[in-house]
Amino acid sequence: MIELYISSLITFFVVIDPPGCAPIYAGLSASASSLQKRAMAIRAVGVSALILFVFALFGEALLKGLGISLASFRIAGGIMLFLIALEMVFEKRTERREDRAAKVANDPEAEDVSIFPMAMPMIAGPGSIASVMLLMSRNSGIERSLVVLGAMVTILLLTLVALLAAGPIMRILGAKIEAVITRLLGVLLAALAVQFVIDGLTEVLR
Repeated sequence: MIELYISSLITFFVVIDPPGCAPIYAGLSASASSLQKRAMAIRAVGVSALILFVFALFGEALLKGLGISLASFRIAGGIMLFLIALEMVFEKRTERREDRAAKVANDPEAEDVSIFPMAMPMIAGPGSIASVMLLMSRNSGIERSLVVLGAMVTILLLTLVALLAAGPIMRILGAKIEAVITRLLGVLLAALAVQFVIDGLTEVLR
């Protein structure tokens, strides 16, 4: 159970990327008051948690309803996570997030950034949704499912802390250290993604 918790924790940490969300949120909420920043951070994490819990609990039933096997979803999810990992290694993901943040910041009507782009697609994006569905499908049983959900909640709480402390975190980390961390996490995610694909192919060949 401890190994499952640690592996799930690493997966969610890499995909959700709390250190990467912090600078984006700091830039988007620069003009907001401290109270507004706190409220938007809590709302963003709350909405993303709701989205991820829905897919964690009902994602498998949704796949069955669409006639999609878990093996096919593992392969597709693994490929998608591998593409995200490549973007992280080559810093394309950070560039895309910054471009999206700049567009939102330039829109005078977009004052509340908690739902878009923070909750979706930055926290509860395709990668995190695919990850929670894959992990839940690989770990049947109440105890193992609760361990996966516990790891997800831990990372969401860490993300909330990162958003609330976005300003100080940016001053401590700096752009160069953040880039190094992102690339290292990208390599880990690539390995996890390949494992998902291998699991899916193994199930199909059986």
